[in-house]
Amino acid sequence: MRTATFNIWRGDADGGEFKEYTTELSEGMVVLDAMHQVQAEQAQDLAIRWNCKAGKCGSCSAEVNGMPKLMCMTRMSDLPTDEPITIQPLKAFPPIKDLVTDVSWNYEVKKKITPFKPREPDFEDGSWEMHQSDVDRIQEFRKCIECYLCQDVCHVLRDHHMHEEFVGPRFLVYSAALEMHPLDTEERKKELREDKGVGLCNITKCCTKVCPEGITITDNAIIPLKERVVDDAYDPITKLVQLVTKK
Repeated sequence: MRTATFNIWRGDADGGEFKEYTTELSEGMVVLDAMHQVQAEQAQDLAIRWNCKAGKCGSCSAEVNGMPKLMCMTRMSDLPTDEPITIQPLKAFPPIKDLVTDVSWNYEVKKKITPFKPREPDFEDGSWEMHQSDVDRIQEFRKCIECYLCQDVCHVLRDHHMHEEFVGPRFLVYSAALEMHPLDTEERKKELREDKGVGLCNITKCCTKVCPEGITITDNAIIPLKERVVDDAYDPITKLVQLVTKK
């Protein structure tokens, strides 16, 4: 029977350490299965957040060998087992217990983003006319499962802890979905520049790399937002138009 050894971080907000566990592997097992097996057989008090086990709820985010991943979508057959596999909580957020972190900051950030406000209906029945290409542009942003892997891998949050100045990739995607919606009438460019820190992203594309839904975060969301902000705040022709129209 094939086995694997794990170094699992055990602790809470006051500190902790890695502890070693060895467990048997079965065919088709994912990392979450292995954690549940360790929990059942060796560490009944091991704290793990999970729900759907289908890669759709985003609950079981953790760092596997230093890389942010969904444990339920990370197959043991894809990991080297000739040396211990490190499992630890997301680094960008404060630990609660073991592999569970406090991600409530994300929910507070979302509340502060200017919500969607549609224009007046185009027709008497209350409906609108939209081009399919405009709808298609934002569809991929709606696939986000809020696993916060992109938030965790972002160096602005992960290494520099600039949570007060930067909302992170997840909420730039959310803002892009609103800004690019063909019916939306709200203005968020100043908000993105002054409060949400869009300028702090240096386009390393690490967030795109870890997204389990394959959202092209950097190229399709963040860069277009940056372009809009720059055009609005720094483009001389735009500034002249704003001066003349008082808008």
